[in-house]
Amino acid sequence: MTTLLDQINLPADLRALDREDLPQVAGELRQFLLDSISSTGGHFASNLGAVELTLALHYVFNTPYDRIVWDVGHQSYPHKVLTGRRERMGTMRQQNGLAGFPKREESEYDTFGVGHSSTSIGAALGFAEAAKLHGENRKAIAVIGDGSMTAGMAFEALNNAGDRDVDLLVILNDNEMSISPNVGALNNYLAKMLSGKFYNGFRNVSGRMLDKVPPLRELAKRSEEQLKGLFTPGLLFEEFGFNYIGPIDGHDIDTLVTTLSNIKNLSGPQFLHVVTKKGQGYKLAVADPVKYHAVTPFTPENGMTGKSSSKPSFTQVFGEWLCDMAAKDERLVGITPAMREGSGLVKFAEQYPARYFDVGIAEQHAVTFAGGLACEGVKPVVAIYSTFLQRAYDQLVHDVALQNLPVVFAIDRAGLVGADGPTHAGSFDYSFLRCIPNMAILAPGDENECRQMLYTAFLHDGPTAVRYPRGSGLGATVEEEMTALPWGKGEVRRKGSKVAILSFGTRLGAALEAGEALDATVANMRFVKPLDDALVAELATSHDLIVTVEDNAIMGGAGSAVLESLSAQGIKIDTLLLGLPDGYVEHGEQHKLLADCGLDGAGVTAAIRKKLA
Repeated sequence: MTTLLDQINLPADLRALDREDLPQVAGELRQFLLDSISSTGGHFASNLGAVELTLALHYVFNTPYDRIVWDVGHQSYPHKVLTGRRERMGTMRQQNGLAGFPKREESEYDTFGVGHSSTSIGAALGFAEAAKLHGENRKAIAVIGDGSMTAGMAFEALNNAGDRDVDLLVILNDNEMSISPNVGALNNYLAKMLSGKFYNGFRNVSGRMLDKVPPLRELAKRSEEQLKGLFTPGLLFEEFGFNYIGPIDGHDIDTLVTTLSNIKNLSGPQFLHVVTKKGQGYKLAVADPVKYHAVTPFTPENGMTGKSSSKPSFTQVFGEWLCDMAAKDERLVGITPAMREGSGLVKFAEQYPARYFDVGIAEQHAVTFAGGLACEGVKPVVAIYSTFLQRAYDQLVHDVALQNLPVVFAIDRAGLVGADGPTHAGSFDYSFLRCIPNMAILAPGDENECRQMLYTAFLHDGPTAVRYPRGSGLGATVEEEMTALPWGKGEVRRKGSKVAILSFGTRLGAALEAGEALDATVANMRFVKPLDDALVAELATSHDLIVTVEDNAIMGGAGSAVLESLSAQGIKIDTLLLGLPDGYVEHGEQHKLLADCGLDGAGVTAAIRKKLA
């Protein structure tokens, strides 16, 4: 089934094959990926769509000497297979196995660690400038998707790169628009022509001649742009200073190899527009690329069965609350930076299309946009992953909190996320949010409390963050009625003696388990900011040890807030802070990673016993 693929351990082996063999390699690689990802789970449709492009890049360019930077990395599995990791693909996203994204520590072919979008052009420009500084004749290639091109970072890098005399190739992997056979054939012909020596040689010679007659040069430039504009959408990139080529069929490997081989001999910034289909080669993924973007293990014959848990996830709780709240208050609008499905906004988008805003992969804009809406009496709810809110920190501080605007941040994927690893973990939000004046931080202990806290935050006249993890928690019954919680107040969930455990967020179950084992008092603190100083003082003066538990970094987190409170109140007591370590927790199963960090019931119990001993 994989007779040619079996011969490829590294890209050098691929380059030793005849060009005529590449279509067969593509078929074998696509079948291997289908079998592999359906067994392990992971990003699926985008990887199937990038097979031919990946093969062509490694066939034409001298990797790893030439540098390839993959944007986000959702499409990097074919790259991993071709760069010595095929035998380990069965460990994908498992603890101590392959990461789901390119990672510098994993392979010399992973030139830049990614996971967030729109970084590839800037990083590749850095590689290109470094090659120039070192006097090295190496190429730098950025592969970026059409979704990632919506972010300001990508355009900032384009603007910088187009003004530099460096050998940089930006490849736009466009998997949203379709290509008809006739248009595809014409575009492939034009791409070969526009990247060929004759066209570029004539372009350079005529340019030098016309420099002496500026009016004619301007006329020639306009004529060339108009000619290209008849067939290509590339004028925008030409204005940035790139030589635009394409669009070409990203599944026609012969055209890809020819075009890339021509571009390899060109100097200066080049922009290649490649059109692909997500899920290419697997009809279910082609028909529904959103559903097959990231998959759990499934059988290829039957596809994804869509089995759901009996317990609602926090994301589902948020989605239901958003629709219910929108029915009660017409001021509510929902905002997402291109994460409708992941953030639970599908139902809201269907029911309230005029009040739903997907701003694309543009987190900074999402936050400032929300601020503008709030200034006009609208009540924005920004649904965003914790790890992606990091990208909009200045806007959070300057455009929302400084003006004390009533924006609700529904922060999903807080704490450890599991298989996606450290690039997607929400390990720092308590720390970076609580130092911001005017910002309130609510930490629900279970699913029902999440619904009530969202309602409480929406009623608050100022910026608020409700922070919850991926998946489900204690399995609490979610009450339909919405009740505002006492602002800034926690609650004692279990009374004990000597030890008081202060739990922040969904580690409440672990705290209660430890409380039972140790006969300790357990408080569900609910608010990280404003902190319930009175409850902290009450527990500190009636117990011998204060223990804080959170799934955030210990440094600057909720435990630090408790220490500050004790200090401000002049209370001296033994303390123990439990949370995420000062390091990046790698990928694996979520519950196992939490246990490794000592944040399950047994870990909390053991840490307290050790402290008492």
